[in-house]
Amino acid sequence: MNFISRVAPELKQGVTHLPPLHLPEDLAKARQTVIPPAERSESVRIMARHIPRADSQEMLIKIYEPTPRDGKKLPALLWSHGGGYVLGHPSGEDGLCQSFVQAANCVVISPDYRLAPEHPFPAAIEDCYAALVWMTSAADELNIDLSRLAIGGASAGGGLTAALALMARDRGGPAICFQMPLYPMIDNLNVTPSSHEITDPAVWNRDNNLAAWKMYLGDHDHDDISPYAAPSRAKSLAGLPPVYTCVGQLDPFRDETLDYVARLAQAGIDVEFQLYPGCYHGFEHVVPTAEISQRAKNGYIHALARALNR
Repeated sequence: MNFISRVAPELKQGVTHLPPLHLPEDLAKARQTVIPPAERSESVRIMARHIPRADSQEMLIKIYEPTPRDGKKLPALLWSHGGGYVLGHPSGEDGLCQSFVQAANCVVISPDYRLAPEHPFPAAIEDCYAALVWMTSAADELNIDLSRLAIGGASAGGGLTAALALMARDRGGPAICFQMPLYPMIDNLNVTPSSHEITDPAVWNRDNNLAAWKMYLGDHDHDDISPYAAPSRAKSLAGLPPVYTCVGQLDPFRDETLDYVARLAQAGIDVEFQLYPGCYHGFEHVVPTAEISQRAKNGYIHALARALNR
């Protein structure tokens, strides 16, 4: 049975309209692709500012918050965008971050972390950690409740989320109450059945994944991989915050996600998980009007809202 015959009927048209991506050859072209701006909500204020990043230079962050604010401290989310560690920008996820603000009545911070191959590991994760630390130091200015601080991201952003949870645990903080690594990119080995199974050029596939990992790891591409680069390498998942995650059955990250979910549960971490049949990588953004896309997106948005407003 070929790939397209396994795709959910309402998602098939999305596959045919996706431009093929071949990394690393298409990296420069992909970075120049203009993403249509998201519709702006009158109930969300979006601001941009610069904060110190890991190398003492400045990093752009985007801040999303409800408007008007009533003076109460709100929960907060650090959201890391996706893009295989080599693509992406916070502005590409303006619409999603506004949805988080509206559903969870929270403040969202999204950092413009450095991308590979120009800035390989550990640049991206250290930038995300710097943004997390900055959030805690700016809690009064942001008027956020540090007892309700969450982290999240999808794909490479999901990998950074899982790595950030490990890093915060190992470094003694900041305290995180909830993590949401969606269909996360966490295993550089690419030895699972799903990593071999998904080869169709229209979606994120084995070849692109291998190329992206090579660019991200750079000189660190050897057997002794840090769990802050590939969280599946973590020897212990104990002491991590509760988790919500999901993945499509036709996603190359399916099996590494399944394994990570099982290990989290075995470590005593509360974890909620959804597997979506007939769905490829990032399906809910490719065909956002499909019922299964709306169900998946609403699932993780409402999971965040529940976690931050218990």
